[in-house]
Formats: sequence, C-alpha cells, structure tokens
Amino acid sequence: MTRRQALKRTALVTAVCATGAALHSTRAQSTAGTVVGAGATGPFTLPPLPYAFDALEPHIDAVTMQIHHDKHHAAYVANLNKAVADLPELGRRPVEELLRDLSAVPEKIRAAVRNQGGGHYNHTLFWQVMKKNGGGQPSGELLKGVEKRFGSFASFKDELAKAAVGQFGSGWAWLVVGADKQLGIEATPNQDSPISQNKLPLLGVDVWEHAYYLKYQNRRPDYVAAFFQVIDWDFVGERYSKALG
Repeated sequence: MTRRQALKRTALVTAVCATGAALHSTRAQSTAGTVVGAGATGPFTLPPLPYAFDALEPHIDAVTMQIHHDKHHAAYVANLNKAVADLPELGRRPVEELLRDLSAVPEKIRAAVRNQGGGHYNHTLFWQVMKKNGGGQPSGELLKGVEKRFGSFASFKDELAKAAVGQFGSGWAWLVVGADKQLGIEATPNQDSPISQNKLPLLGVDVWEHAYYLKYQNRRPDYVAAFFQVIDWDFVGERYSKALG
C-alpha cells in the first residue's frame, strides 16, 4: 500500500466512525440484549461476536468487523424491533420462523421483516461461520456431501466464489441444503435468505460493500478469496449433520 493509499483509507475510516457514537473496542462491549449504537430495544437482540474484532486479521480487518457488527447488524435489529413493535406476538417468534413463512406476516410490515429480519438472521449466521485460524476444507459427512454434489472441494470452492463475485449489486452467496437433503449453491439479492425458500443456509458469504470495501475497495474477488481463509468448517459441518438428521 502506498502512502497516498494509506492516507485515503485513514480518511475514509475516520469519516465512517464520525457518523455515529464512538465504536466499542472489545468484544465484551457488544453484548447480547443490547442494540449497540442503535438506541433501540425490543424482543430481538444483537448477538455478540464469538471472537475479537481483530481475530480474522489479516483477511478481514478489525475496523470493518467493528462497523459491520456494531453499526450495520445493530441497525437491522433496531429496525426489526420497530417493525414488530405494534405486533408483540411476532416478537415472541424466532426470526427464522418469521422468514420461513413471510406470507403469514401482515402485509404492512412484510417487507420490513423480510429486509430487516433477513439482515439480522443472515448476519447472525455469518459471524458463526468464521473463526480465527479457520480455512482449509471440511471433513466427514460434509466433505463427502460436497464431493458427491460438486465432484471435488476445489470445484465447490470455484462455484461458490463465482456466485459471490457474480452477484449483481448487494447480496449473498450461499451453500444450502434443500428439502431433498441435497447441497446447492445460490445467490440472493439484498438481505433475502434461502430460508424463505425452504432451504437451510449452511454458509453465507456477505458481498454487500460494507463487508469488504475498507480493505478491498472494488476488489470483490480478493475479499471472497480471503473469506475462504476464515471459514469455520467445524461449525458448517455440524450444521450439515443436523440438517441430515
């Protein structure tokens, strides 16, 4: 990185941080039950990160993780709470249950639940599929399933990367299990989730620009390649085993 690029990045980070309250510096400050930086409470809560903000360095930088979790995810939680504020019975249901049957959500808040609830659900999974010193490849049942469906882990990795890089605009790329117990890869726009199509997401790659732009700018392929270095395949494998069971 040149000195000029470093100065530009520093200025961008400073501008982002200046738009809200001071960011928290440790994982302990992002506690469950608190909508960090959003100033709203309700039945849905912001889960803490399962690791420190800098745990995924150098692949995903600490500043991005801090803003992504404490600002973006918190905003989805706050807005979801606002959407269901007049319908407390919805707040007593898990967010995945609401997303599985959006047609049962009153029309006046259906779009908000789809967008804000999807953002909450998708990000909650996203934090869990990554870990410090992750990467490598899956093992056990998941590796067998991947090889059966895609031919090899390398082929799977290539297909998921293509789905992530090729997603137009903001959205996600997913490894899913369908109702037929078969693995698949798909991309969704915005905060749409496969769970609304009766598919269980095992792994999601967030390709909204806020997930990578501070470090990678417009180099989405580089970010996707880095994401593979932090995947928690043990968690993904456990999720797959439960889906089969």
